Amino acid sequence: MQLTPNDWIRAATELLIHRSIDAVRVDVLAKIMEVTRGSFYWHFKDREDLLNRVLLSWQDAQTEQIIARYRKQGVQAEDLIRELVELPFHGRAALKGASVELAIRAWARRDEMARRVVDAVDAKRLVYLQECFGELGFAEPDAKSRAFVLYCYMQSESLFHNQGSTDDKQRRQRFVAETLLAGR
Repeated sequence: MQLTPNDWIRAATELLIHRSIDAVRVDVLAKIMEVTRGSFYWHFKDREDLLNRVLLSWQDAQTEQIIARYRKQGVQAEDLIRELVELPFHGRAALKGASVELAIRAWARRDEMARRVVDAVDAKRLVYLQECFGELGFAEPDAKSRAFVLYCYMQSESLFHNQGSTDDKQRRQRFVAETLLAGR
């Protein structure tokens, strides 16, 4: 079976989620994937190269592609904000995304390369959210604050996905959306 770089990146990401960054090693991945380490070196210079590509893959899939998709679809700012308030509740995909996000953020707490990528992702997401609030007529400082609150809400709901009943979660969604969109 011919493995691609993406196969290795996916396997490394799964190991990161379920164990930790320390477990993401070439020998461990090769054993899990039932191949030799030589297969790894066909695609990557070393472990650091793989880890960098894991981060870039996450950045692309969870930020760049999503923003590009919303821009291409021409989603109106208010609709987008309401959709983003609901995003943490989108079933398995949301849980998977939250798991990856949490694992990468844990890694970034003790690794400078990961920290730089997480900081860049956070900055890009916040600027995009700020632009959305700006399109709704909010002045820059207010748009920036609302973007930060929305971003923190999304991260928090992802982390605390077991907190509250379905009704509680829907009430929080409505409250956050209405609060953030009020005052235009």
